Amino acid sequence: MILVAGALLLYRIWYGPSMLDRAVALDVAAALIVAGIGVKAAHDGDGFYFPVMLVLAFLGFTGSVGIARFIAVRDRPSVRADGTEDHR
Repeated sequence: MILVAGALLLYRIWYGPSMLDRAVALDVAAALIVAGIGVKAAHDGDGFYFPVMLVLAFLGFTGSVGIARFIAVRDRPSVRADGTEDHR
């Protein structure tokens, strides 16, 4: 199931249609990587991978927040000198 989700995820990253769709797909990619590592950890019965999973989850979260802030700033309407908003 993780491989099928990864294939669908690659399709969403490649074909978009918007930047927000690609950003959400990258966030899901981080979650799938963490899930894959969790499956490997459960299969091996090894607790070594849990700190790695925590770090990857944290990096995925901070990356998503950063991308969301970038998109929010980019899509914010600009304000003209007379105080009206310019919706482009």
